[in-house]
Amino acid sequence: MKRDAHIHSPFCPHGTTDAFELYIEKAIKNGFTDISFTEHAPAPEGFIDTVPTKDSFLNPNLLEPYLVKLQQLKKQYTSDISIHIGLEFDYIEGYEKETAHLLDEIGPTLDDSILSVHFLLFEKKYTCIDFSAESFLHFSEQVGSVEIAYDLYYKTLQKSILADLGPYKPKRIGHPTLIHKFQHAHQMKVDDHASIMSTLHLMKEHRYELDVNSAGLAKEYCREPYPPERYIIVAKELDIPLVFGSDAHRVQDLHQYYEKVYTDS
Repeated sequence: MKRDAHIHSPFCPHGTTDAFELYIEKAIKNGFTDISFTEHAPAPEGFIDTVPTKDSFLNPNLLEPYLVKLQQLKKQYTSDISIHIGLEFDYIEGYEKETAHLLDEIGPTLDDSILSVHFLLFEKKYTCIDFSAESFLHFSEQVGSVEIAYDLYYKTLQKSILADLGPYKPKRIGHPTLIHKFQHAHQMKVDDHASIMSTLHLMKEHRYELDVNSAGLAKEYCREPYPPERYIIVAKELDIPLVFGSDAHRVQDLHQYYEKVYTDS
């Protein structure tokens, strides 16, 4: 089975309008047998997007059209490729009940899902840590240092693994070193080895899959996958299920670096 299980879509508010069919046809051409569209889920009730562009989450009014379109395409391409209908849910500290409610509503309609951390809570305010290098550096100054920002990220990530989000909670953790996205912008050497290892052991203990996410290799200030190759090897040794995801927000990026981060892992 050749699988890409982290793909966005024309419904992504910060993506492109590239049609579903273009993604699907490219996947077929490249020999993929399984793909999952995992659009960003709507925000949990009451959460206000803090990025300036207000485009982190799927508009709730577009959820049904998204699901209906994929159900149609799933049937249309059934003899060519397995299409899984999914969403990428945000773990937002303090919104566990609202997220569990959202999952209870949407979960039964999905084939696949991812749980990711993009927002960190500090002094009762939420910051999207992967929006821009400038916003990350500003956040690091607010919390005290880049090292403290990293520590807060891993603590939040581990809370996501332990959180009770109900029976439809995703079983795959998305891009678990996303905090590295701007590492060549801040140019600080942060030793987060222990945090990554403890996160992987927690994933192993609670039977989570790992999103082997290649998108970081294409980011100017990251230049490595999420997680880096050495931790993909560790995860494999721990028997954590590895699931490749290109995290494509446009057709051009679909399956990016697949051979580098997955088949050699």
